[in-house]
Amino acid sequence: MRSHTAWIVGAAAIAVTVGGLAGCRSEEQKVKQAAADLEPVEARFDPMGSVSKAVGDTAAGAGGAVAGAVGEAGKAVGDAARQGVEAIGKAAVGTVEAAGAVTGQGTQAAQATAEGAARAVAGAAGKRYEPTWDSLDQRPTPPWFADAKFGIFIHWGVYSVPAWGPKGQYAEWYWRRTFDDKQALQDNAWGAFHKRVYGEDFPYKDFAPMFTCELFDPDQWADIFHRSGAKYIVLTSKHHEGFCLWPNAEASRTWGRPWNAVETGPRRDILGDLTEAVRRRGLKMGYYYSLYEWFNPLWLDTSQRDRYVTEHMLPQAKDLVMRYKPDILWADGEWDMEAEKWHSQEFLAWLFNESPVKDTVAINDRWGKGCRHKHGGYFTTEYGAGLAGATHPWEECRGMGHSFGYSRAEGIDDYKSARELILILIDLTSRGGCLLLDIGPTGDGRIPVIMQQRLIEIGDWLRVNGQAIYETTPWKQTCQWSEGEKPQQEYKEYMAKYNVLDVVGAGPKNGRAVKQAFFTSKPGVLYAILPAWPGERFVLRGVTPAEDVKVSLLGRPGLLPWKRTADGMSIDLSQVGVSELVGQAAWTLKIEGDL
Repeated sequence: MRSHTAWIVGAAAIAVTVGGLAGCRSEEQKVKQAAADLEPVEARFDPMGSVSKAVGDTAAGAGGAVAGAVGEAGKAVGDAARQGVEAIGKAAVGTVEAAGAVTGQGTQAAQATAEGAARAVAGAAGKRYEPTWDSLDQRPTPPWFADAKFGIFIHWGVYSVPAWGPKGQYAEWYWRRTFDDKQALQDNAWGAFHKRVYGEDFPYKDFAPMFTCELFDPDQWADIFHRSGAKYIVLTSKHHEGFCLWPNAEASRTWGRPWNAVETGPRRDILGDLTEAVRRRGLKMGYYYSLYEWFNPLWLDTSQRDRYVTEHMLPQAKDLVMRYKPDILWADGEWDMEAEKWHSQEFLAWLFNESPVKDTVAINDRWGKGCRHKHGGYFTTEYGAGLAGATHPWEECRGMGHSFGYSRAEGIDDYKSARELILILIDLTSRGGCLLLDIGPTGDGRIPVIMQQRLIEIGDWLRVNGQAIYETTPWKQTCQWSEGEKPQQEYKEYMAKYNVLDVVGAGPKNGRAVKQAFFTSKPGVLYAILPAWPGERFVLRGVTPAEDVKVSLLGRPGLLPWKRTADGMSIDLSQVGVSELVGQAAWTLKIEGDL
């Protein structure tokens, strides 16, 4: 069998030999186009910088139509570099379909460049990582993650049985908030609720047999996920309570009692069953994994914490990876110790060098005290506004209400509407981020109907407008503001005040500016997503459209008329009927051509 490198090189060479870059106005622009296409890849995925340099240097001297071909092949190889070895060849071969004929001038030089670039990519993909942040941070996040945009978080465990917390607090923290380290009830609202409902002498561990999941239907869950338009799932394999949703030996051995879903409670591998159902629907499957456990005997004894890490946590995490081959490993519970004490660098070096998912797994940034937004993989924010830009892959995670785990204390007014959730997704996407939206199933294995409804409504919107979300990148500006004073938005790791409904509209609100449009883009296409219908026309400012630009409204056949204005273009919406607007949380204008 041919090696990955040989196959990639051959595919890239074929693409260059027959390829050409269409749509450029001059040969000079072709080279600039190639460089521009590669620039965001290099910026976000540093190990691939050698690819753009090799392609750019030779493209500049290849001349004629070959320069365009090199640029397009370089773009294909560069894009694919982010996806791993196997996808590189596919993307390069795909260039053939999009390319026009090319003359023989400089073909050998172009082919040599493509081969060199492909070898550089293959070498980076096969890089061996050392257990240091300097080395580990060079690994790019697989590009499927940035392309996916929308994922579903699932908080499900023993805490789903009491399923309660004061409004505004996380119900999955029930054990920690209700009991102290000696397992006495705390003198707070949590302790009072537990005493009233379950009794003062009812220990938390006795919830485990009640976590029966008898109504759990993994295929029904997977169907809901698929219909929601989500592209990846992240399930809590183990939260801070230490209970594992798969048959892990370390859990029961360290705790000295059955403490996984096969030995107690549902008595089935609920993680494995859901994984199979999700993957049958073509979705990525990842796992949240808590590094620490509140009341694990080895963790509570501070002198035994290295044993906790080396004899419990690390073997357990490797068991999860080896059994289920995650597409995402989502670490948490890291804040009490530095990464060195968690042995995180050693674990990640194993994950990237030796594990069965070494070339494909995406990871987050929660691997030790002080790691967030500095080390690991993509950056995370929690119940915030995400990040301001796309200099590094990132994801905002939040629930539909105030809690990740299901909370019986929350009512209809505590849940965000589908429209607000859709606008959050749009806003985050415009800034280059992803949304990981949480659901909290019940202890008997159901997704609450209100959560199902929200997911289905998001999916209905994405079926019409998904091309403006998936596989897009930020435009030169993330949004268009109306006149007025712009509100300030704080960006931070945890609990930033953020209300998207306050900052969207067709015109100013009480003298304050609002976002009239969110922007996303693909090559040759700008998407302007309108959170409020502007009326008979929408004026896009700051562009100089070419005469052949085409404008359409997603979900509606035909083109929309437009005309140039002093500082942009005015798009005529007067022929769009009211019936074509009903039921949409936002509307997407697709603008094709040079702007």
